[in-house]
Amino acid sequence: MLSKNIENFIGCDAEYDDADLVIFGAPFDSTTSYRPGTRYGSQAIRHESFGLETYSPYQDEDLSDYQIFDSGDLELCFGSSESALADIEERANIILEDNKFPLLIGGEHLVTLGAFRAALKKYPNLHVIHFDAHTDLRDDYLGAKLSHACVIRRCHDLIGDGRIHQFCIRSGERDEFRFAKEHTDLHKFNFDGLAESLSSIGDAPIYFTIDLDCLDPSAFPGTGTPEAGGVSFTELLNAIEKVCHANVIAADVNELSPMLDTSGASTALACKIVRELMLALLKNRVN
Repeated sequence: MLSKNIENFIGCDAEYDDADLVIFGAPFDSTTSYRPGTRYGSQAIRHESFGLETYSPYQDEDLSDYQIFDSGDLELCFGSSESALADIEERANIILEDNKFPLLIGGEHLVTLGAFRAALKKYPNLHVIHFDAHTDLRDDYLGAKLSHACVIRRCHDLIGDGRIHQFCIRSGERDEFRFAKEHTDLHKFNFDGLAESLSSIGDAPIYFTIDLDCLDPSAFPGTGTPEAGGVSFTELLNAIEKVCHANVIAADVNELSPMLDTSGASTALACKIVRELMLALLKNRVN
């Protein structure tokens, strides 16, 4: 049994036993390779969510119609990536074992690996849908195997070829793109090919990871490694709805660095993505 957080994401105040979806935050950015600050992302999203309504005019759905529990942020060890990942995995294990949907809010993208490990234990035929500006397929970054620049490569180590599907990718080393050509289903720049990838996955379980820097920096400057040429909010929202029609069993949203956009616009956008993601997941999972 998890305890309710003092400040929850707006509308997410159900009791744990009643919840279909459970939010947990991973405020970790110890491997950030450029501009830090994502450790503040989950807290900012939760706090600033009260600038939103619980109702989505995009989907004609309301958070108040669903049972969502916010368990708050984990207290993670900044000096050890493996320790932090173990704590994230443990929390995701609890939620999955109780047959609830875990939604992880980062934090840098490495936090995905902890929740992914937990999901893979329960769903050994797991696929990954990965939205990102970056390939994240380096074998190491400055000698570190556990880095936000390596997170999808570490997922590949666990599930192998043909089960990682990447979209919006527009940055990475040449060797990463060569690796992707042989080992992953990579789509550059946008969401072209998403429907075909989802069709090929069929009913297999999906771990859905959204790095918010897939968005263009003109819409989302508050991230550590902004990359020009990204997608719009509307394009991302439409793609999220498509993915959520499939068998998504766990998800995360990561790489908001709120202090890098003092206007607050990036945090507001991230809040809206979290709201829309939860509604898209729940209307297909519960209804």
